[in-house]
Amino acid sequence: MTPTPLQQLIVERIQREGPLTFAEYMRMALYEPEYGYYMTRPTRIGFEGADFYTSTDVSSVFFANCVGRQLHQWWDKLKRPSPFVVLEQGAGRGDLARGVQAWARQQTPDFHTALDYRLEDISAGQDGREPVKNESREARLPEPTRSPQRTSSNSNGAAPAPSVVLSNELVDAFPIHIVETHGSRLYEIYIDVRAGRLCEVRGEPGTAEVASYLDRYHIPWTQFGDGWRAEINLDAMRWIQRTAHLLQRGYILTIDYGDKARALYTRYRRHGTLACYFQHQMNERPLARPGEQDITAHVNFSALIDEGRRQGLHLHKFTTQRLWLESLGIQEELEQRRSNDFSESIIDRASDRGQVALLKWYDLRQRVVALTDPAGMGNFKVLILRR
Repeated sequence: MTPTPLQQLIVERIQREGPLTFAEYMRMALYEPEYGYYMTRPTRIGFEGADFYTSTDVSSVFFANCVGRQLHQWWDKLKRPSPFVVLEQGAGRGDLARGVQAWARQQTPDFHTALDYRLEDISAGQDGREPVKNESREARLPEPTRSPQRTSSNSNGAAPAPSVVLSNELVDAFPIHIVETHGSRLYEIYIDVRAGRLCEVRGEPGTAEVASYLDRYHIPWTQFGDGWRAEINLDAMRWIQRTAHLLQRGYILTIDYGDKARALYTRYRRHGTLACYFQHQMNERPLARPGEQDITAHVNFSALIDEGRRQGLHLHKFTTQRLWLESLGIQEELEQRRSNDFSESIIDRASDRGQVALLKWYDLRQRVVALTDPAGMGNFKVLILRR
């Protein structure tokens, strides 16, 4: 099979520099200019013609409305600043931003006036890689969805600091190192070339940071047997450092799949959590289609919490998406929508119009079920840090 241009670049780099850490391979596969998965075309999120979907694809209305209610609560707690700057990192198509703006415009006009919602896309910022000192690359929403009567700078002429930095399924896409146990020793997985094909090889951990990572979280990996694997996301800690630097007073909201370290790194999860997504099919072959498929791994939320504390942040909440959405009224909104928009499904259920209304309401209900399913998206974790 003829190698793709990105495969050829990877092979040439290995031939020039030697085997790459998996993190460097994943960085090229996802973020290499002109060739990486997130760099070559609009992010392939959604259902038709896409590779994966997020909570906003399941229900942009219900999910965005809950985010809007959360932001409104924080706006109140921060004594209603104007502008109230919200920075969404890894914003993709901007669906969440549009949904939040629509909710604010309809439900709380004063909040909508104050709301200054900004976007920072992963393909532009590669958020985990940016050093703390760099300015964020911000993209405003298109004019029709922006709140009116806002200022873009403070009295010193500088852009106002965000009051909230939020992300949804961002950190799982940062490049990760892979380690594997053999003979009660920890090795790192590198990517090499054999007979013109990419392959894995084992070697000593490339840095002390990788070698000591699991010990930092008191993971008894020496008891897990040969061949046990785990992913190490060092960029996640660099990202929280940079994000904490952006925040003077307010909240960081991070939603992703993963868990705290002791629940994530267990003897029963022998092959780690690395997964690839191509046309809604999951596979465990990250070397197969560099640049053509998404590569992800579960997030170690202990690392985000601990590094956040080192940056002066406080843990405000760590919960599941199900509990978080329910605390923000998703079930109540669902029932209200049935009463207001699909009342014929209750009062005239036997009629054709009643059956159509019932089917439409069933569709909405299933979307809420998907968002809150404890065996699926409902088990995503929600981390809120504050300063």
